[in-house]
Amino acid sequence: MVDNTKVSKRPRGRPQIRPDDETRQMILQAARQEFHASGYAGASMNRVAERAGVSTKTMYRLIPTKAELFQSVISARISRFILEMDEEHLDGLPVDEALEHILIAYGTLTFDPDTVSSLRLVLAECDRFPEIAAAFDELALRRTTQTMEGWLRQQRDRGMIEIDDTATAVGMLRGMMVMEPQRAMMLGLKPPPDHAEIVKRARNCARLFLDGCRPKQR
Repeated sequence: MVDNTKVSKRPRGRPQIRPDDETRQMILQAARQEFHASGYAGASMNRVAERAGVSTKTMYRLIPTKAELFQSVISARISRFILEMDEEHLDGLPVDEALEHILIAYGTLTFDPDTVSSLRLVLAECDRFPEIAAAFDELALRRTTQTMEGWLRQQRDRGMIEIDDTATAVGMLRGMMVMEPQRAMMLGLKPPPDHAEIVKRARNCARLFLDGCRPKQR
């Protein structure tokens, strides 16, 4: 009797290699954990590689220094906010709803515990490592400011709002939306606002802001 049962064989050749983009994301997730656990000075590149489950050779090939690793962690988080600022989507909304959307995205980013931990780290260690303050300013503060300011300029050019100084206006918007809740979080006085609280605050801030800068003829 002949047994015709086929035996599955492992395919020949080299094992499948994980794409660099996927490996990089694993490294950044591990780096976030390491920075929050150990601070910037105490963070170890070797421990990051261990947390990510990759070799140190691979990690140094993709992200060669701790400074670049920190910059990449900050940039990846801010990129989520930038993606929320899809011009085509915002252009399809009334100006008040578009501003609410922007403020909800900004509040969600700012009140995230990871963001607060990163800010605490920067404030605690920026005297010893001014490069992390510079990275946070350039990659987090300036990028969010420029994105929001670009939207305000667009609305001003369309005649939807009247604003002379868009940079100052963005500072007012940011402060009104996040300053008090974030300070309470930083001091450990209150937990992060939940989504419903963020939405409510964004709606109130958008209304107060727009009521102050709508064209008079409207």
